[in-house]
Amino acid sequence: MEENLTQIKQDMMMFFDGHQEVFPIYESFENRLLHLYPQTKMKVQKTQITFSNRHVFACVSFMRLKKKSELPASYFVLTLGLSYPLESERAAVKTEPYPGRWTTHILISDVSDLDQELFDWVKQAYEFAEYK
Repeated sequence: MEENLTQIKQDMMMFFDGHQEVFPIYESFENRLLHLYPQTKMKVQKTQITFSNRHVFACVSFMRLKKKSELPASYFVLTLGLSYPLESERAAVKTEPYPGRWTTHILISDVSDLDQELFDWVKQAYEFAEYK
């Protein structure tokens, strides 16, 4: 188990290479998510970090959702899998990859973005992935 945690931390440092300034915001997100859902499985990949229960419910990436000039200097993208299209100005992009599953991308650039509204959506994504 200790080796696995060490590997995850090493993979995470590689993932955030070039994006270190947003890492503290990500850490706040991850800590709260894992506190709320301690059974969450986490996988660090080259282009994203996935969070899952029975299925993937959230991902973190550095996907460019807008023109570079329209993006904050540092950010990450939180992608949630929901059963409905999220009607919020905070939803940068939303798509329906297949009927009844909506993928919503949200820009996170400040710790203030990690508010109760965001975690309400995370809860909905978690429950959708658990019971679909």
